[in-house]
Amino acid sequence: MMKKNSLVLYKKFCAVIIDFDGEKTVIKFQTSPGSPGGKKPQYTELKVREKDIIPLAQEACSSLENALAYSEEGFEAKIQESWELLQSDESTARESISLQDLAELSAGSFEADKSWFYLNQFKASLEFGQDENALKNLELKFIPRSAEEIESIKQKNYEKEHEEEIHAAFIARLKERKLNLPDDARFMNEVENVAFCKSEKSKVMVEAGVTQTPEKAHQLLIDTGIWDITKNPYPTRHGLSMVSAKEGLGTPPEEERLEVQETAYAIDSPWSTDPDDAVCFDGKYLWVHIADPACFVKPDSSIDRVARDKGTTLYLPEGAVRMLAEESLADYALGLQERSRALSFRILLKDDNSIEECKIFKTYVNVRRLTYKEATEQKDSPELKPLFEIAEKNVERRKKSGATNIDLPEIHMSVDPETKKVQIGPLERYAADSMVCEMMLLAGEGAAYFAFNNGIPFPYVSQEAPDVPKDILPGLAGQFQLLRCMHKRSVGVTPGMHSGLGLALYSQVTSPLRRYGDLIAHQQLRSYLNGEKLLDKDTMLERISHGDAASVAARKASRLSETHWKLIYLLQNPEWTGTAVCIDKKYEDPLFMIPSLALQASIKGLTDINLNDEITVKVQGIDIPTQKVEFVKV
Repeated sequence: MMKKNSLVLYKKFCAVIIDFDGEKTVIKFQTSPGSPGGKKPQYTELKVREKDIIPLAQEACSSLENALAYSEEGFEAKIQESWELLQSDESTARESISLQDLAELSAGSFEADKSWFYLNQFKASLEFGQDENALKNLELKFIPRSAEEIESIKQKNYEKEHEEEIHAAFIARLKERKLNLPDDARFMNEVENVAFCKSEKSKVMVEAGVTQTPEKAHQLLIDTGIWDITKNPYPTRHGLSMVSAKEGLGTPPEEERLEVQETAYAIDSPWSTDPDDAVCFDGKYLWVHIADPACFVKPDSSIDRVARDKGTTLYLPEGAVRMLAEESLADYALGLQERSRALSFRILLKDDNSIEECKIFKTYVNVRRLTYKEATEQKDSPELKPLFEIAEKNVERRKKSGATNIDLPEIHMSVDPETKKVQIGPLERYAADSMVCEMMLLAGEGAAYFAFNNGIPFPYVSQEAPDVPKDILPGLAGQFQLLRCMHKRSVGVTPGMHSGLGLALYSQVTSPLRRYGDLIAHQQLRSYLNGEKLLDKDTMLERISHGDAASVAARKASRLSETHWKLIYLLQNPEWTGTAVCIDKKYEDPLFMIPSLALQASIKGLTDINLNDEITVKVQGIDIPTQKVEFVKV
């Protein structure tokens, strides 16, 4: 219970209670200390609530002036002695202690006139920190700091006092590329921000005489040992998260589904962990079954927004950053359980393999997983033979419509997460690769026609016709010619010809676990099937554009990441040699494709070379930050 003439703490002021007015307490405090021989101290009175003040002492003081004036030499030594005494007993080493008890321990007694002095001395000490939780309860208590905490505060105080001297010494070490790690790493954050394209400016780089570019920052971080040479900055540089989606989809909801009796085949690479499509033929209809995460992921839900921001699962040599939570794969990927839920496209084909009818069902399906190699070995089986025949017909149909097929070398690359050792090998192609591709194209075409015929706002994928010259060369040089003729694809709500595929209408719907455009397409189809409200065209376009922009960034980051690890592979294998094929001679230095690396590179000093000529090359030099590699003929 506070009483008149008691000292209290009001905000940052020492105050004295001079009266009580109902529920309010009248206090007096000094607003200006005055000066010797000059201005007099200034005081003010104020009515405050009891919860706005904290008692400094229970006993009355002689006067506010005496409390403010009290001082005592050498009190710091007494605080040190109190701290040592408390540290000698484990039970008190970290126990909160009141201002009065701590003052009595240090000074041998506690007087109200001295309480303001004691408070300031303990607050300024290294040995004790104020108990913030007690402060919330209007109590003044302190907690003894550990020796480590005290040493850390001393170090920070030293660095603050000697900031310029410490910084100058750091810059001198940086210029010599001889940092004291890990201590100096804290000064390099702004350099990392430039390397990650989070900032364009770095005072540290300017002071060290280094040009402020992402590549120069990258090199500086390698030279100083902040980054290992294997560090891949490209996903972060393109604004992409390196963390997979966290929020799980939860158990799929129970709903009426069609039981498909025919066993379907999920055919994929042996390293695939997220199978999202399966196919079968029942003698009349082609069935393309697709994973059905949209049964749980509702439009504009938190999971949907995260997926939209990611745009796609980011596949990197060092691992996948998933658009949907990894833990959701078991419930939603096809073939990971005895019976899978799917959104199924039942397609009736005409004699020329064009689509006569496409219907869409929510289904249960039995899925058997096969690798491309296994499916190719079983291509003449009763179950798979019809699928291969449909695929062959579809290839011919699309060719007649002007489809352009580009065949460039592909590789499979992996990075050991612990050792960062890179493995590169050829990506073997099987007949089943092409077969599955054609099944997916038929599903995308069927979905596009279904949406168009039923007036569903939908993400259509189109592409302008390429300007293909008549004199296309054979071999890799010819494939490169075709590649350079192709226009970028377009994604929007307006249907249009996809000339590259030779399809009048097309949409991607076969990878909703890893592509946002496919997921939003599924959401629209399910809303239509359920008789629910559809997203309008403007909303669709906005969300499609958002997801596609993120997807484009992911593709760029993935491509740059692959080049990064290819160069790391060459550094790890300095004796490497390989075949290079000349694919372009338009510029001063001819451009080559190195099939074993799926890598393009200009090679200097070769004048007597023809398109499609092959040479053996080795590495002359590699610059990781600029992704430049110099090959020379062996």
